[in-house]
Amino acid sequence: MDISREEQRVLHVLAQGGVLEPRKDGRGRIERITCINRDGFLLPIVDMALFRKLKRRRTVASQGGGPYRITRRGLELVRSEFDNR
Repeated sequence: MDISREEQRVLHVLAQGGVLEPRKDGRGRIERITCINRDGFLLPIVDMALFRKLKRRRTVASQGGGPYRITRRGLELVRSEFDNR
């Protein structure tokens, strides 16, 4: 299955230890999503449409009301990238 460039970037950040933090409204629905990498920096390309695509493809999941993390399926879909750390 092919995934878009933005999905690939987000999954790569999540594979390295990043999380997707949901912001909920008064009714408990997710109104905004924030992607935080392992160093604590924000990734600005994540919006609700991209989050819904990742969730629909079951590449991210939340356990116990915590932040969304990458799943095994997400790890299978992400292609390796060179990291200049």
